[in-house]
Amino acid sequence: MPERLIFHIDVNSAFLSWEATDRLRRGETTDLRTIPSAVGGDREKRRGVVLAKSIPAKKYGVTTGEPLVDALRKCPGLLCVPARHDLYSQCSRAFIRVLSRFAPVIEQVSVDEAFADMTGTSLLYGPPLDAAARIKDTIRNELGFTVNVGISSNKLLAKMASDFEKPDRIHTLFPHEIAQKMWPLPVGRLFLVGHATQKQLKDLGIHTIGDLAKSSPELLYSHLKKQGRTIWNYANGIDSRPVEAQPADAKCYGNETTLPEDVTDFTAACAILLQLSESVAARLRADQVRASCITVKYTDYRFGVQSHQRTLASSTNVTEEIYRTAASLLSQMWENRIPLRLLGVSASRITDSDFYQYNLFDGEKYERLSKLDTAIDSIRSRFGSDAVKRGRFLPPRS
Repeated sequence: MPERLIFHIDVNSAFLSWEATDRLRRGETTDLRTIPSAVGGDREKRRGVVLAKSIPAKKYGVTTGEPLVDALRKCPGLLCVPARHDLYSQCSRAFIRVLSRFAPVIEQVSVDEAFADMTGTSLLYGPPLDAAARIKDTIRNELGFTVNVGISSNKLLAKMASDFEKPDRIHTLFPHEIAQKMWPLPVGRLFLVGHATQKQLKDLGIHTIGDLAKSSPELLYSHLKKQGRTIWNYANGIDSRPVEAQPADAKCYGNETTLPEDVTDFTAACAILLQLSESVAARLRADQVRASCITVKYTDYRFGVQSHQRTLASSTNVTEEIYRTAASLLSQMWENRIPLRLLGVSASRITDSDFYQYNLFDGEKYERLSKLDTAIDSIRSRFGSDAVKRGRFLPPRS
């Protein structure tokens, strides 16, 4: 069986590149990528955040995600253009179409990045570096923008490789290269190590990815629980996740919402999760089924997508149990509080069994919550969805 060969393909400064490419096609002579420029916000009103910036803007210290007013303070001559998400969606689809011509399996993880399983394609495209060059050059020549390609034997290392020097580059990070290329990097460069985790690791004397790789897994678990084991594996280049074109085919009850404005506050995000959990749980009860797996998904302001799931000890259709699980999942996966533009909750592993093994709640509390949900469903079916509202959704008293 051939060794796994995984590519991670990442569009360089996607929104800005797509803006620049489209404007050049329409006759503009200035390439946004060659001057201090940024996508996002409203320069006249000096509000909003930087969604993407050019390399010349980066030299002034402009960073993705910072308020536009701060970016303009660093670079008064910054050319700001408004975001056009319809255009970005079109460019993203074109990007994936090109990848699909080369790779048997594509997993798109955000609007501007994807994994490609290239295992067994050497007879078609030659060695990995040659195959990556063909993909990269085809995208540049046909679509007008550049990408980085990371090459390895698993998804984690391929993604780390694609984040090395940019733009328009190809990098490898195979297991035998980890000590030289990855271990000297600051630990904050490792996937899943956000600011809060980085601080905890620093308190443990762990400053580089190499320090993390050589540390005690037991020590990490005692401080970071399950995440400690995961990042120790990642620091050592261990990742068995497959490249998946689609989620497994399974019955699923879900609901998601695009937020009217970006959310960075955990309490506000939890209020949205509660509304979504109510909707999902009500549909489960209407079909007289229960779910034993809860998934939370979010899309951030740059269209990066993350999801976490948890399998319960027993299936449920109780709103409060689904909500508490969803809130716990969000807390684990959203430690850096990056602005969110979409939240979703889904329930899977569906069964019509009414067996329940008490886990989050004792028996009496579970039965009480179950009866409460049934009563609320009954009232709403007779008098409308607004007939009963949770107290936290009511406007504050004046």
